[in-house]
Amino acid sequence: MHPRDHSQLFAELSTAYAEHSPISARLNEQAQQYLIDGGSHGLRLLLPFPPRIAESKGAWLKDVDGHHILDFWQGHYANILGHNPKVITEALTKALEDRFGLQTGHTDELAIEVAELLCQRTGAEQVRFTTSGALATMYAILLSRAFTGRNVVMKAGGGWHGGQPWALKGIHYGRVGFQEVESAGLPPSVTESVLVTLYNDPEKLREQFRAHGDQIACFILEPFVGVGGFIPVTREFLQTARDLTHEYGAVLILDEIIAGFRFRAGNMGALYGIQPDLTTMGKIVGGGMPVSAVVGRKELLQLASREAEQKVAFSGGTFSAHPASLLAAKVMIRYLVAHEDEIYPRLTELGCKARQTIEAAYASEGILVRCTGFGNDVVPDSSMVMPHFPYDDHYDLNLPHSVQNPEICDVRFRDVVLRVAMLLEDIYTVHGLGSLTTAHGEADIERLGEACRQTARRVKAYWT
Repeated sequence: MHPRDHSQLFAELSTAYAEHSPISARLNEQAQQYLIDGGSHGLRLLLPFPPRIAESKGAWLKDVDGHHILDFWQGHYANILGHNPKVITEALTKALEDRFGLQTGHTDELAIEVAELLCQRTGAEQVRFTTSGALATMYAILLSRAFTGRNVVMKAGGGWHGGQPWALKGIHYGRVGFQEVESAGLPPSVTESVLVTLYNDPEKLREQFRAHGDQIACFILEPFVGVGGFIPVTREFLQTARDLTHEYGAVLILDEIIAGFRFRAGNMGALYGIQPDLTTMGKIVGGGMPVSAVVGRKELLQLASREAEQKVAFSGGTFSAHPASLLAAKVMIRYLVAHEDEIYPRLTELGCKARQTIEAAYASEGILVRCTGFGNDVVPDSSMVMPHFPYDDHYDLNLPHSVQNPEICDVRFRDVVLRVAMLLEDIYTVHGLGSLTTAHGEADIERLGEACRQTARRVKAYWT
């Protein structure tokens, strides 16, 4: 089926939104004079313009136009306790008052404490910190290529591993499936060395290892794919990945920038009984501050040491292991560990209710919606929710190449049009919805349901 034409609907929604948020509209015009497209991160710069946020607390934002906005983006899914949780803000406030937190460029006890916590919660042997998920995955790939002496990087279609050279291929579904290069300026020698496989397709994985296994340096995989559709890895696929990387001498990297501490107070790989060679951690780990890390086998991480014969330049950056960030990380990790038994079942329950509420709300207005973010035989239903708008009800939406294929699902409506429609209801979404936090409650799910019903009423006249 050909994608729907939403041009008239989007124009009408944009006009209504400009009337709804005139101060944000004016600030957007000012921002575009000085900032590319008005900002510095593509996902934040929704069309026709983003709301400009003045304050945030828990599940809520307040914008410069005075709207109280129920937020499901929650710091790029980092804020598992909601915005500005007291347990973090009090620790940071006290530290700064005590003249600790901004002594960038020096070592302290916190780096040791947080590294030890990460090793305890992941089974890793050593840790090196940096500041973003993109840097963590880039360094993990550099370590893998140096360790194996090979060039090919394998990833799964739909996986997002940050804005770094080996990650900018196979993210979005295009004319040739997940083989598109996502950025200009990349040297062909890099993009041609990235081999894209199909998520949760063990036979395809075996086939590609048989053909290229002696060239593959690493297989980097999200155990819960993010941009690709909020889909957990199957037990068979992850076990196959571990077996094949062992057999062919490749490094298995689990990219847990999203998954780490989202499903348990530790890494997701442990739920499968899988110990990867390297894991990248970030988002939730930082407690709202910029922290990421590569954790894993000592013999790989030691390639970044001063003693390595062929050293990997994993310096981490000026703000790596930043003391204020690591303080937030220490407090967050300890809090999640101490409250694990109450936090994760509650988040799972909220995610399940949100998915049910969204599907029922749209169904009541005659619009077909199917949500992902559910679990499997290993992972309970998650606190992540992504609604999809399939053209028919018979498609298998448990695969990135289904939910991201515009011939199967109305991808533009979910990612572009719906965001504006929901902002008219004072709901902030990304990828259709986003994540639940401990700050969300039953009343927020009810409000979400009513916003979905109102949005469905607004758009169904254009639904063909």
